Amino acid sequence: MTKLAEQFRQGADQALESLVEGWRELSARASGALTRFLPAPASARASPSNTTAPQDEAALPFGGWAFMAADVFDDSDKVIVRIEAPGMRREDFHIELQGDILTVWGEKRSDRELGRGRYSMVQCAYGRFRRDVALPVWVKAEDTKASYRDGVLRIELPKAEEARAIRIAVKAT
Repeated sequence: MTKLAEQFRQGADQALESLVEGWRELSARASGALTRFLPAPASARASPSNTTAPQDEAALPFGGWAFMAADVFDDSDKVIVRIEAPGMRREDFHIELQGDILTVWGEKRSDRELGRGRYSMVQCAYGRFRRDVALPVWVKAEDTKASYRDGVLRIELPKAEEARAIRIAVKAT
């Protein structure tokens, strides 16, 4: 192999490795925010009392993955988790805390437009979802509060005593 061909191969290998590393980094950063939405069970779609769910899920050509933006704010005595979830009701959410993992799951139902037309684009996510959020510290599960307003689910988790920082004075001896 000529020297020029060897240099070209090394350059191509380095470019490929850099590209692969970039995709790994992007995947690692985005994986926590991407949420899989699954279609509602057929029984829920066909229920006469369920007027907001479409009778034919195939009419909505949504791919199933969506971005549920979340913020985790850590201050001296609590952790606040905010998840953007527009178009839902507070009854649609279920929240569970196991150790330092906060899990939010529920179902977002579609308000399908009625008429003779068809969707040419659907970017909103519908169906059942689950989002796990790793908390930075241990919290008191029994004192956790959740509220939903203006499309944002806000969960306030007081820190456990052992997770709170304490200031220790240094004394002269």
